Amino acid sequence: MIPWLSRNRGVVIRWAGTGLAVLLLLFLIREENWSDIWAAIKQVSFQQFLLALACMMVSRLFVVGRWHVLMRSGGVDISIKDSTALTFTGLFASNFLPTTVGGDLARLGGAMQLGFDRAVCVASLVADRLIGMFGMALALPLGIGPLLKVLPTLSFKMMALPPIFQKIMGFVRRTLSAFSIWLKKPLALLLSLTCTLGNMAFIFAAIYVLSSGLHDNVSYWLIAGIWSLTYFVTLLPISINGYGVQELVFSFLLVQMAGLDKVEGITLALLIRILFITASLPGALFLPGIMEAMTVSRKEAVETK
Repeated sequence: MIPWLSRNRGVVIRWAGTGLAVLLLLFLIREENWSDIWAAIKQVSFQQFLLALACMMVSRLFVVGRWHVLMRSGGVDISIKDSTALTFTGLFASNFLPTTVGGDLARLGGAMQLGFDRAVCVASLVADRLIGMFGMALALPLGIGPLLKVLPTLSFKMMALPPIFQKIMGFVRRTLSAFSIWLKKPLALLLSLTCTLGNMAFIFAAIYVLSSGLHDNVSYWLIAGIWSLTYFVTLLPISINGYGVQELVFSFLLVQMAGLDKVEGITLALLIRILFITASLPGALFLPGIMEAMTVSRKEAVETK
């Protein structure tokens, strides 16, 4: 039993962290009363929700564009159709198959079965993640400034920041060698970073649209700062796809930094999770086609042996 725990320590920690965070979130929801949260949800009009969903879908298309640029500039002759299918399949896997199949792993598996070079695909996924982190880091000052102002009023000790940045820097160092392909292609880096900024802009816009139905005084730039802080906390390997942790951190920061009450903070955090899940649903449409391509690829491999 101990060797199994040693080999699967990361998985156990993520499961335990996710379970604990979800339980705590459910406890907070129960404390605030479901009827109050439902009343807050009804403050967001159907038109506002649709507009926020449209913004989220546009942000997903920027994610497609970022990876497509990296794959093409890395020498992979992938079509925009395949990039779109693989990216949305990865998003779908992240939200609905978090226990066994990560989004990046789903993209990698699909790309390999379509006959693309494994090494470049792996490197492109690493670069895709790293550029996404860099883009989000640009928004950190928008959140750190307001956070420092409210730190003295917090009722409990915040998590120490140094370990977070140490983990991020460790990731950067480990992946820099894979990233070297694109260091020689500044135009591709610039285009992928532009896609990252577009992705971020529309995520922030989606949150802003929803928040306007709950609270009139939250600025777009404060939302950008709060979301960037939430993003980096959820990078810690303590939960599956940030479930529970994202909602807890985001709602807490909204209350402390944006002046929302607890019901509004929890409601907005839940609505954002719903948006992310809904925006990943097109991946279910692409999944059968990718599975068929993977099956054909396997048959051809067997026939050539």
